Amino acid sequence: MSDSVSILTVCGSLRAASFNRQLEEALPSFASDSFLFTRFDALDAIPPYNEDERAEGFPKPVEMLRGRLLEADAVIFVTPEYNHSVPGVLKNAIDWASRPPDQPFANKPVSIMTSSLSPFGGIRCQPHLRLILETLDARVVTSPEVAVPGIHSFSDGSRLNLPDFVVRILRGHMAALGDMVERFRD
Repeated sequence: MSDSVSILTVCGSLRAASFNRQLEEALPSFASDSFLFTRFDALDAIPPYNEDERAEGFPKPVEMLRGRLLEADAVIFVTPEYNHSVPGVLKNAIDWASRPPDQPFANKPVSIMTSSLSPFGGIRCQPHLRLILETLDARVVTSPEVAVPGIHSFSDGSRLNLPDFVVRILRGHMAALGDMVERFRD
């Protein structure tokens, strides 16, 4: 990849010591040097979606998210699984951001990564989030899937020490995201 690639990361967990946030913070070490990462850390500032409020204009945190989504070459969602699905705060943010005009997900390369304490690694959340994003015409990286099981066992409390098999999957996934960005760049 010759040009730099701007990547927006969004963590679906609000917890300060989130294992998914630790995974989000580790992503640059698995990516090409051409990837430039920016995090969106204001999901908790986005109010519950309300069409009446939207008719009056987008709240500031939503404007900020929409702007960053439009500017990014690709988006990576790093999220836990809540009740076999997408965390409410993440779905709420996507609902707000996807409203017209200038729906920011159309033809946007998007990556989904999940992790959990369970042996399933949040994999049951992925088809739900993929369906939401594909409905918005996002281009979702589907292989290799990143679902890190038992993530707590790889954390020292502040950062991750992932096993080789997870590192290989992450590197492959990031390469696939880079390839998708190349295909969908204007």
